Amino acid sequence: MLSPNSRPSDSQAKALQDIDSVTIRFAGDSGDGMQLTGSQFTDASALFGNDLATQPDFPAEIRAPAGTVAGVSAFQLHFSSHDIKTPGDDLDVLVAMNAAALKANIADLEIGGILVVDLSGFTEKDLEKAEYRSNPLHDGSLAGFRVIETDITSLTIKAVEPTGLKGRSAELCKNFFTLGMMYWLYDRPTEHTVKWLDEKFGPKSKYKDKPEIAAANQAALMAGYYYAETVELFTSHYRVRKADLPKGKYRKISGNEAAVFGLIAAAQKAGREIFYGSYPITPASDILHGLARYKNFGVVTFQAEDEIAAVASAIGASYAGSLGMTATSGPGICLKSEAMNLAVMTELPLVVIDVQRGGPSTGLPTKTEQSDLLLNLFGRSGDSPLVVVAAKSPGDCFAMAYEACRLAMKYMTPVVLLTDGYIANGSEPWTIPDPDSLPKMEVELARAGETYFAYERNEKTRARKWALPGTPGLEHRIGGLEKAQKTGAISYDADNHFAMTQERHAKIAGIASDIPAQTVEGDASASVLVVSWGGTYGSVSTAVEDCNRAGVKIAHAHLNYLNPLPANLGDILKKYDKVVVSELNMGQLKFLLSGTYGISIEGINLVRGKPFRVSYLVAQFDRIVKKALS
Repeated sequence: MLSPNSRPSDSQAKALQDIDSVTIRFAGDSGDGMQLTGSQFTDASALFGNDLATQPDFPAEIRAPAGTVAGVSAFQLHFSSHDIKTPGDDLDVLVAMNAAALKANIADLEIGGILVVDLSGFTEKDLEKAEYRSNPLHDGSLAGFRVIETDITSLTIKAVEPTGLKGRSAELCKNFFTLGMMYWLYDRPTEHTVKWLDEKFGPKSKYKDKPEIAAANQAALMAGYYYAETVELFTSHYRVRKADLPKGKYRKISGNEAAVFGLIAAAQKAGREIFYGSYPITPASDILHGLARYKNFGVVTFQAEDEIAAVASAIGASYAGSLGMTATSGPGICLKSEAMNLAVMTELPLVVIDVQRGGPSTGLPTKTEQSDLLLNLFGRSGDSPLVVVAAKSPGDCFAMAYEACRLAMKYMTPVVLLTDGYIANGSEPWTIPDPDSLPKMEVELARAGETYFAYERNEKTRARKWALPGTPGLEHRIGGLEKAQKTGAISYDADNHFAMTQERHAKIAGIASDIPAQTVEGDASASVLVVSWGGTYGSVSTAVEDCNRAGVKIAHAHLNYLNPLPANLGDILKKYDKVVVSELNMGQLKFLLSGTYGISIEGINLVRGKPFRVSYLVAQFDRIVKKALS
């Protein structure tokens, strides 16, 4: 096997050009290892010091036929020498492992971009499955791109032959051959991946009896690296220098990983154990997988038989004194709604994470959307207010998961945290916070010996005390039936029901004084304000920055708090001649803000299962500003 530390002689070296940023996408069948390839390239770029943003894209069907467009899996990475907020628009490089991957992704490759194809994936059968009438490699349709045609599969089989791996097992190493090519093309170090393979298949791993797998993939990696370095198809390669980021200790993190850490940090700060009841559903399942690894932090995970049992178990755990949590996606939040209302009535802390995906019904389970906002605000019987917050980026999932726990325990209420498929699966560099810098957790427990009433409230927060079962003198009854003020006795009295409904609303509305005031970015002299929420922050803020640099004046307000809304939001909205809401739904926040503040709002709405393209938003903002000024 070639040494990962060896380098070509100066006489062999090709030109190395410095560039500012690159957007690359790896695409192939779901069994081609594109997610692993992209993750390894991401890790190498993070260790190198680039800023980055990723966007994995999975097939929506569990067993889509191999070689079809429906079965294509892709991983997009944008890495840069400066601060970035999105996974990029047009691609600089597309790696297509077969004809279907090419057909599904070629529209996003910019003219003049690099297209790397595996010739083994363009047989007559492959072309037929991808519904190509002619071979795109021969019919001139790719004339606008720098096409690198390589029989990656055959070269991989030859490279791994000395390790003893043969047949289909040898073919499966082709993603590492491809990764090696891209490492050379963008001057990435190979050492991290070589080490990762040693650890993945080393003596202490579950694959310890298959050391040839590590050796074969390492051989494929280095063969791809030196193939790109020596073949005439590549005339030069490129370097993206380290990004000038604020000082701190960083790690690469996805939104689901960040949510896991935020939940654990909050529970540790509050001195509470975590009970996480969950039913696996895409793309929220990784939160269950992540929390299950941290039993040493007092985390209990329970995989329930359905969504209803999952949330009900979490509510029971909160009644017993743990911090109850659950997460779901898509139709799962509908199934949880009745039990969430039980948490509203019993006024117990509960954290519900909704990783939004394309809908309705099963919809687009592996794609992103923002269409659950109104469901979480109003999708329960009766007047049932609860807190709704949203994360704006993968790293922000930590902060908002922590905040959801803080609000749930301080105000004894269910809190919904909205993320989405894009930021849940996407990743970025994240500054690891100092635990001492995290906000204080306020938990008001009822104590033995005090006079206790189930619905006696803190005058400031309007929250009832958390009484743990088994504490002498704190015997009480809570449940789904309406309760009398203070005592908690069952009550059918009309005036009492009205008063308790007002109490529940007042408690949630009062949280507005305990959340940050809304801020505005962009041009301070602008007459047009763009409002966004959730995972659209990166695309919208980048588009606003691009517009302002071009002289198109726009201000931008991004919302993390959706119920209650920031106390100063109404005053901000009414200062502008034109308010525009950009969201990945058909106008849900626009509807909410229009009704709440009585103002006319224009919407920019897309539901394509993908994040906003920055170029699309720039064009929309430019049109709106010009119309407003005319």
